[in-house]
Amino acid sequence: MLMNLQVRDFAIVERIDIEFEHGMTVLTGETGAGKSILVDALGLVLGERGSAQLVRDGAKRAEFAAEFDVSGLANVANWLEEQALDLEGDCLLRRVINADGRSRAFVNGNAVSLSQLKSLGELLLDIHGQHFHQSLGRRPVQRDLLDHFGGLLEQRAATATRYTEWMTVAERLQSLLSADSDRASRLDLLAFQLQELVSLGLTDGETQELNTERQKLQNSGRLADGVSATLDALDDNESSNANKLIADASRSLRAIADYDDALKPLLELLDTASIQVSETTETLRRYGEGLDMDPRRRDWVEERLDAIQAVARKHRVTNDELAGLQSRLQDEFDELNNAEERGRELEIQVGKLREEFMSAAKALSAERSKAARAFSAAVTDAMSGLGMPDGKFDVALSRLGDDSARPWGIDDVDFMISANPGQKPQPLAKIASGGELSRMSLSIQVIASDGSSIPTMVFDEVDSGVGGGVAEMVGRRLQQLGDTRQVLCVTHLPQVASLADRHFRVSKVSDGKSTRTGLQMLGKEERVEELARMLGGVEITKKTLDHAAEMLAGGRQRRA
Repeated sequence: MLMNLQVRDFAIVERIDIEFEHGMTVLTGETGAGKSILVDALGLVLGERGSAQLVRDGAKRAEFAAEFDVSGLANVANWLEEQALDLEGDCLLRRVINADGRSRAFVNGNAVSLSQLKSLGELLLDIHGQHFHQSLGRRPVQRDLLDHFGGLLEQRAATATRYTEWMTVAERLQSLLSADSDRASRLDLLAFQLQELVSLGLTDGETQELNTERQKLQNSGRLADGVSATLDALDDNESSNANKLIADASRSLRAIADYDDALKPLLELLDTASIQVSETTETLRRYGEGLDMDPRRRDWVEERLDAIQAVARKHRVTNDELAGLQSRLQDEFDELNNAEERGRELEIQVGKLREEFMSAAKALSAERSKAARAFSAAVTDAMSGLGMPDGKFDVALSRLGDDSARPWGIDDVDFMISANPGQKPQPLAKIASGGELSRMSLSIQVIASDGSSIPTMVFDEVDSGVGGGVAEMVGRRLQQLGDTRQVLCVTHLPQVASLADRHFRVSKVSDGKSTRTGLQMLGKEERVEELARMLGGVEITKKTLDHAAEMLAGGRQRRA
């Protein structure tokens, strides 16, 4: 679960440190105080895109850090171990966004990419935004929710792989068929190009060898002079050379070595040096004798390299890519030359891959049908608990034609709802009531979350558009969810806030020159005052305070 969150210099936040616990935690405050800014901060530390505009005015950077307790989360532990980022039971995520827009991310003190941070974040925390219902009417979102609830994401990914394999071979077949009309002219061109490459006779690594030899031939004079000067210093100079100097040194040292045994190892070193100088001398002599200074060889190497370069330039490849080009052209020539046979092979392969995809898609469709029934019943039950007792939710699956199959399978998914008795179920996107849509959205999010292994759920004003008794039902549902996982909820409803285990108040503070967001964990009396503020108007009366105290006491009783 999320243990703490630290935010520095983000928007109107100067510095905030929050400690979290298990259960349900709410954040409340006046409109514009910065409640949702904290949710945005969580999104950024978990890999969402950021920009320089997020850095507080006058600051060099915005910093975010979140510490999670991941003990008991096998999937997170496996991910961290695979990435070599594991740390005993804890997981520290950190994000820095500089004022120039540059961003850095860290996991357990190790620099990671934003995609890595996002992948890990998806295992740790799930954020449900207040505008989720706006995307809920889209089929891809509905399909994702159903597959997530049914645990079908891996099966869907495997089906998509089958689809990709099928389409890849089908495109190759289509390309072969479309090329049939100009196959003869293409074969003539390929035959000419292949003959040119065969005549060139380029071997693997030949270009590198020729370049090395050219450099040696172009500098053969310098090489010969250098070898001669080195041999002169090592052995050929009669008056003074390395061999003679080492021999003289050995005689001098040998004459006194009997007086101190510590000198004898030095004699061995001098003997070794003499041997190495002798070996170097012999090797250099052989090298000098092998130097080729033939100008005809040098001209041949230049002509050979020019010929290779000319062919490479003609085909718009590098010299080193010519061998690979010949192989590709040969494969294309063979395929076109045997187009009919190759076409029959591809047709058989396409048919086989199509059958494999359809088999996987039908199996996925059958599992979707089971998940759709369970999801429909669960959401319908949740709707009843959120003040829609006569509501009915149904996941409708419609079979696509074989020619309309897609990577996700052969089903279109539609969320249908009937909010009132006798009303024919309609697509969710056509629901007119904002309150009903909000409650539907919350029902679906909570039910989808029940099938999730993610330990922390964040709800950002998902209770907007509801009030009264329905608001209390929403709070109870979130409270129930908090019994099995950590729930963080940004809310403006006192009915929801009164049911929380912990309550934070977000406030905006200004000194006339700058504005910043503050955060305070509320005790019992402070919670009563905050609930009274949420209940009342400009003036908070004793009756309002009594009502708030009663709500808080009722919430405590229900939790007990």
